[in-house]
Amino acid sequence: MHVSDKKSVLDEVLLDDKLKQKALERLTSFTRRPIDNKNLLHAGVAFVIVDDDRGKRASFLLTRRPMHLKRHGGQYALPGGRIDSGETPAEAALRELWEEVGIRVDKCNVLGLLDDYQTRSGFVITPVVVWAGKVRNLNPDPNEVAETFRIPLADLYSSEIPVLEKSAPEDDPVLSVPLKSLGHQVFAPTAAIVYQFREVVLFDRITRVAQYDQPKFAWE
Repeated sequence: MHVSDKKSVLDEVLLDDKLKQKALERLTSFTRRPIDNKNLLHAGVAFVIVDDDRGKRASFLLTRRPMHLKRHGGQYALPGGRIDSGETPAEAALRELWEEVGIRVDKCNVLGLLDDYQTRSGFVITPVVVWAGKVRNLNPDPNEVAETFRIPLADLYSSEIPVLEKSAPEDDPVLSVPLKSLGHQVFAPTAAIVYQFREVVLFDRITRVAQYDQPKFAWE
């Protein structure tokens, strides 16, 4: 990467009105693909844009689930959960964001939705992109969240993204996203949301992710 290219990337991920407006415009013009399946449980998940620890660079909020949870214990996740009766996906995502990590955001800060993603565990996830801005204090619920991480959006410019692996030639590829600042890979379904956000918002590319599978440890 040339020096000028590196500076351009850093400019792209400042937490400022320019980034917010770009994300809003690209998500507004994005034609998302919903999944309407009454036999599956529906969940709203928040992809939350926040500041880093210094309050300057744009990041997204990632959590690790406690080991004691029956579903997806110990896995990396975005704040979210099941949609209650009468709720929209955005309302559910914002409620879960408050309940899980203590961030309260108005509906006017919802920038848009990404494609629904069907999980092996019987859910349809609707990703909701939320602008939270500068958030000084998090208050994670220990029953839902073991750790929180602020992942710089600059991580998503890595040429190593995505990682696609097949266990057999006839299988759909398992999607993962390596995050430099985390020091680990994040796998689908979370990786599917992160990857599509990168493609749609940061690169202005229409990239679908429904065809990517999850590793077996995420099936239950």
